[in-house]
Amino acid sequence: MDKGLVQLVDQAISSRHSVRAFLDRPVDPQMIKDILSVASRAPSGTNIQPWKVYVVTGQKRQELIDRVCQAQTELYLHPERAADYQATFSYYPEQWFSPFIERRRENGWGLYGLLNIGKGEKQKMAAQHLRNFQLFDAPVGLFFTLHRDLEIGSKMDLSMMMQNVMIAAKARGLDTCPQAAWNSFHRIVLEVLNAPADEELVCGMALGYADPEHIVNSFITPRVPVEEFAVFIE
Repeated sequence: MDKGLVQLVDQAISSRHSVRAFLDRPVDPQMIKDILSVASRAPSGTNIQPWKVYVVTGQKRQELIDRVCQAQTELYLHPERAADYQATFSYYPEQWFSPFIERRRENGWGLYGLLNIGKGEKQKMAAQHLRNFQLFDAPVGLFFTLHRDLEIGSKMDLSMMMQNVMIAAKARGLDTCPQAAWNSFHRIVLEVLNAPADEELVCGMALGYADPEHIVNSFITPRVPVEEFAVFIE
């Protein structure tokens, strides 16, 4: 066992967390290509490699941000239009239950507490939610799609590839934030990306250099111990 390699891999994995404030610092396009190249070594059922990735920067990034932020603001003002902005698949359960609801609440209030957003402060919550669609100021947006006719297994494949992206980025001094929030606005996103009609948006991701001075980036979510989720059977 190469202990040095183990430490490097473990450090890249354990230091990764969702960053919600980025510096206005460009990312070398070649570095992005390198990240995607190594990430594509992710496994996929019968090696179909179902993923497609749109790397969005510059004016196209701003167009996407402007259009989705406008839609999100209109939705906040007119919640009765929620049916017009539905994701193509359910990410969360319709009804939350224990222990997942407790973990979700811990995460939400931990983040809002750090940002001094109190319970019931809907305008502050809405403003923070809107930050998702500004990519938290990250200079690069990654949007992951699949062919619509593929099944749930391909979403598993894509998830492993996305994890590779995040770890490879971290190893290069970059940070990320995976964002399923974009899925409700998939029609707008896919139109701006000029994606074919047979593609489905699965997830977005902010990519860039973390702002080390922003308090939001000090928020690190906890993890339950191995004993709570692993069953060892001899």
